[in-house]
Amino acid sequence: MTKKNHAFQKNIENTAMAIGRNLNISPKQSIEICSYIRGRSVGQAVMILDDAITKKKAIPFHKYTNGLGHKPGIAAGRYPVKACTAIRRVIKSAEANAKNKGLSASDLKIVHIAVQTAPKQWHYGRQRRSVFKTAHIEVVVAEVKGTVKKTAPKKDVKEKDKQ
Repeated sequence: MTKKNHAFQKNIENTAMAIGRNLNISPKQSIEICSYIRGRSVGQAVMILDDAITKKKAIPFHKYTNGLGHKPGIAAGRYPVKACTAIRRVIKSAEANAKNKGLSASDLKIVHIAVQTAPKQWHYGRQRRSVFKTAHIEVVVAEVKGTVKKTAPKKDVKEKDKQ
C-alpha cells in the first residue's frame, strides 16, 4: 500500500493532477483565490486569473478582510498578482497533464483545488531576519462533458390568444 502525498484520494479515470510545492506565495491570498475559482472550467479560471494579474478585475476576499478596501463591483477584494501567477502556472500544468492523458482540453473543470501552508523560510540578516511565507497548491481537473438541454421552441402566448 502506497501513501499518497495529496488531499485528493479518489482515483477517477478522467482526471489529471498537478501539485505546486513550496511556492513563494501567501497562503491567505491563495486560499481566497482557490475558493473563488473552485468548480469553474479551466478556461474560465485562467481568464479570471489573467484579469487579476492585469488588474482589470479584483479577486473577492471573504475570509481575510481585516482592513481591506472595497473594489468596484464587489465588496472586499485584492489584486494578488504574485499568487495568481503561481496558481495559473499550476492550473496550466494540470491542463497539460490532462492533454497528455488524452482528455479534451475544452471540457476540463477544476474539481479539486486545495492550499496548505508550507514550511516557513527564514532569511537571516545582519540587523534582523525575515520570514517568507510559502504554500503548497494541488489542482485536480476532470473531463466533464457539457450537457446542453435541448428544449422545444416555445410558442408565443399572443399567437395563442389570437386564435
